[in-house]
Amino acid sequence: MKTTTISDFFDGLPDPRMSRTLHHPLINIITITLCAVICGCDNFNAIEEYGKSKKKWFETFLDMPHGVPSHDTFNDVLNRLCPKAFHAAFIAWAQYLCTIDEDIIPLDGKTLRRTLDKVNEVPAIHIVNAWSVKNNLCLGQMKVDGKSNEITAIPKLLELLDIKGATITTDAMGCQFKIADKIIEKKANYIFALKGSQGEFFEDIKLFLDTELESRFKKIHYDMFEEVDKDHGRIEQRKVWVTSDVEWLRKRHSRWSSLNSIVVVESTREQKGIEKTMERRYYISSHLKPKAEFISNAIRSHWFVENKLHWQLDVSFDEDSCRLRSGNAAENMAIMNKTALNMLKNEKTAKVGIKSKRLKAGWDEEYLMKVLTVGKLAV
Repeated sequence: MKTTTISDFFDGLPDPRMSRTLHHPLINIITITLCAVICGCDNFNAIEEYGKSKKKWFETFLDMPHGVPSHDTFNDVLNRLCPKAFHAAFIAWAQYLCTIDEDIIPLDGKTLRRTLDKVNEVPAIHIVNAWSVKNNLCLGQMKVDGKSNEITAIPKLLELLDIKGATITTDAMGCQFKIADKIIEKKANYIFALKGSQGEFFEDIKLFLDTELESRFKKIHYDMFEEVDKDHGRIEQRKVWVTSDVEWLRKRHSRWSSLNSIVVVESTREQKGIEKTMERRYYISSHLKPKAEFISNAIRSHWFVENKLHWQLDVSFDEDSCRLRSGNAAENMAIMNKTALNMLKNEKTAKVGIKSKRLKAGWDEEYLMKVLTVGKLAV
């Protein structure tokens, strides 16, 4: 068998089947499934038919003494395959493709809505994802326990990732001192959105920054950055102020010992025929005396996890329509979709969008091999 990016990192996965049923190597099932997903298949019947149509091509680099597995075999293996081991291999592969130092890594959750099982009272699967802004790929995921929320899933995901030198961003849900401590422990930094759910901590920061804005920061050191966006008849002006004068805040809220700076963002929007609006948002950071421009870029980059990952999974892969509700299938297919997306995004020869790349991979076996070996090209 010829080695591919997938065989390099996924060949050692534990096979969930009994030895007497191992007619098809696990790496064959994973490789065929991944190629089928890349080319647009979204169910096990389609994956089987795809494998049969491409059998001669697969035989050029896979050992297939028993041909292409049936749709039942694909179903059974993806249902029983250990998602923890599959995810560990995915993380190792993703981090092999990129460098994390000085990266911005947004964390955010996504619900697979059609996995909701009302009959058995099983909630829809919710997954926290990590996105690399600099490398334009997904670094990992963590399924949220049905009786928990993102607050418990984020530290588990961080524990698996090598984030040294990066800056982690989260929305207000992730603004927890235990998550902050885990990030610092991993030798990274953070920028957290702050909202009223933080109670007195939020009120203290809001009052301090609002008061300093009124006096134009006359008594403390600060940095400020301003930018203007004009698009579709709308003008948005953003001003960002950041200060590291937070010793008083650490004394008052001792659990936030990692806090080194606080931020206020003021956004003013104007649009013809609509009343001018102004909004202030507040953030905290572990960065010591950061530049306001850096903070502004990091805050705006947080939405890349929505625009470049979640949106692509829904629009290009139709992930929201996934109805897999048994075993580990939905979680494992979520990893499969992200593997396919990472490969397509990092294959640079075709200057088209993800949907067009998927079509091209289905038409052109030479191009599909480029996608399948994208990690090897990065060596």
